[in-house]
Amino acid sequence: MTEESRVPVPWIAPSGRYARVLGRAVDVALALAVLVAAYDYAGDHDLLLGALMALALLARRKRPGTVMAVVMALALAQFLLHDPAVDPPPAHAPAAYDVAVLFAMMSVVHHSRTPWMPYAAGGAVLLATGAASFGVPFLGLDGFGDGQSLLIFWGLTLTVWLTAFALHTRRLYAESQAARARHAEREQEQRARLAAVRERAEIARELHDVVAHSLAVMILQADGAGAVLRTSPDMAESALKTIAATGRDAIDDMHRIVRVLREGRPGTQGAGEDRRLVTLDEIETVADRARTAGLTVDLSVDVDQGRLSPAEEMTAFRIVQECLTNTLRHAGSGARVDIRVREDDGTLLIDVTDDGGGALAGRAPVGESGGNGLVGMRERVELAGGAFEAGPRLGSGWHVRASVPVRTKTPVAARTSAGTGNPEATRTSVRTER
Repeated sequence: MTEESRVPVPWIAPSGRYARVLGRAVDVALALAVLVAAYDYAGDHDLLLGALMALALLARRKRPGTVMAVVMALALAQFLLHDPAVDPPPAHAPAAYDVAVLFAMMSVVHHSRTPWMPYAAGGAVLLATGAASFGVPFLGLDGFGDGQSLLIFWGLTLTVWLTAFALHTRRLYAESQAARARHAEREQEQRARLAAVRERAEIARELHDVVAHSLAVMILQADGAGAVLRTSPDMAESALKTIAATGRDAIDDMHRIVRVLREGRPGTQGAGEDRRLVTLDEIETVADRARTAGLTVDLSVDVDQGRLSPAEEMTAFRIVQECLTNTLRHAGSGARVDIRVREDDGTLLIDVTDDGGGALAGRAPVGESGGNGLVGMRERVELAGGAFEAGPRLGSGWHVRASVPVRTKTPVAARTSAGTGNPEATRTSVRTER
């Protein structure tokens, strides 16, 4: 909950149980005022009419329209029972307890949820007072007032109506502000939850990519070093160097991820400012490590220099890295991997296939990984607005295909070829096979 939502509610705007108790007290006070006003009249029906009006006012908040109709009907009965020739008349008109009509009208204006009801209530009271003052000739009913008294009644009616309408407008405005504040608070909480989910997913992908690939390479290199330690010390030494280099890179990446967790998201002050940017050039590095682990890797990278954004280069690198990791874990050393990374008509295309090391499709123990690698690759591609597919090949092996729209439209910077001075050498084209 925000600090603004903790501001104490002033006494003029009560809420909750206090508001309900205060509202009920006001209703009872209005009913008692009408009842006391009717008690002062000596007519046979004045006290009964006043008591019925007072009783109806107790429901004015929940049923304002019904209460208005009941009070107006009782006022009509009062008007019909009024007989000036009788002393005292059966019912006096006008009488002080007729203030119940104004209370009922005020309740309709203030509490009704129907837009036209306040205007209908005000018009009904104005017509009723006009008929009571001048009578209804075609019904044979005489009035009991004059023009001056009618102006007084109408002035009082309009004053009460405008006051109630102002309170009604203020209540609607307060309700809209409260609803807007609740909506904004829920929206902020939802954004915070979504941001936390995205952050956890991003960290999970980074941890999986760093740890899984590094451990796969290190385990295979360690197994290889143990196998040739006595027969070929040079190969064992090379494997141990690869293990050490892979471990150092993994530790560096882990330190960067931990720094982001402690200090904030990358790009914020003091967090992630020295984070290493992964580029397409590093695909060759992971391919070399896969080769030393026993894979045959055919790599082709054909992308314009400066065409991809850092995020797109990171996506391509992580997909290739994860594919090599999966091949090492499931196909084992001796498998062949073909990697094609190219940019075509504004789309980055990544195609990785392996032959499964001779194992039939579906025989590899893919379930042991829990599928986190494929999930992570799919999430990366979908976050970039691309398409991803992966599955076993016919016979043996596995294929992964991804297409990511290239959003960077910066012009390609011409580079001078070393020793030739040729400015047209602007493509990063790498093809290696070992």
